[in-house]
Amino acid sequence: MRIMGNLYTDNLIGTVIGLSVADDWEGARREWEIVGCEVDETHSATCVCGKEGLRYVYTIANTETGETLSPIGSSCIKKFEQSDMDEELAGWQQAIKLMEEAARIGKEDYVHLHSGSYSRKLLYFLYEQDAFRPTKYNGYDGYNDYLFLLDMFNGGFCSEAQERKCQAIIMQSIYPWLRNLWKKSKSQKGKIDNGK
Repeated sequence: MRIMGNLYTDNLIGTVIGLSVADDWEGARREWEIVGCEVDETHSATCVCGKEGLRYVYTIANTETGETLSPIGSSCIKKFEQSDMDEELAGWQQAIKLMEEAARIGKEDYVHLHSGSYSRKLLYFLYEQDAFRPTKYNGYDGYNDYLFLLDMFNGGFCSEAQERKCQAIIMQSIYPWLRNLWKKSKSQKGKIDNGK
């Protein structure tokens, strides 16, 4: 498969193939996965393809060589045409939206589980990213909190006690993970490179 494209696409393909085991796009594109995301509020990041003004900056890694590429924009990630990368991209995009909402409302408030900001896919993504901390309340297994929130999300109604537990999980696990992501994004301003 050859993506017909422009200079941006050719730059992406050349860079990816150059850092891959495979020597063609079809093979090389399958060696990569998303390993991180940052928000560049200054829009100063430039994708490895050459496109300027990125706000959402992704890092991808080659599973065969260990090489990483950053910054990568979401448009370039879609060019890999991998369903698992597309799902990961969607998860990061939902997490960023929730992170931005959480940053706006402050530490004392929280985004309710049934506010429209959460989804089953987002909850699973957060679990996969280790956002659910092991605590004595979940038997030192974050998976139990993930299952609880998923059950509450699927049920659509929470008792007062269940709502308090949802709030505790969101405030003590999910929000700290999101704030850490937000702080990391803020501290990375000016440190973004093209992996060269």
